[in-house]
Amino acid sequence: MKKQTFEIKGEYIELIKLLKASGLCDMGSDAKFAVSNQQVKVNGEIDTRLRAKIKLHDKVEFNGNLIEVM
Repeated sequence: MKKQTFEIKGEYIELIKLLKASGLCDMGSDAKFAVSNQQVKVNGEIDTRLRAKIKLHDKVEFNGNLIEVM
């Protein structure tokens, strides 16, 4: 699994925006498809909320990648 960190500037970032901003999805529609089809885990649990608030220290898994939010 490839690990990367992602630094947020505010209190949180929405899940689909994180997938796009981190480069794991090229377009927002790709991120929406992945989340809607249960391909994304937040802190080890499948999350299907498109606008889930991802906060400091959350971990997001998608397609063999792990993003640690800082």
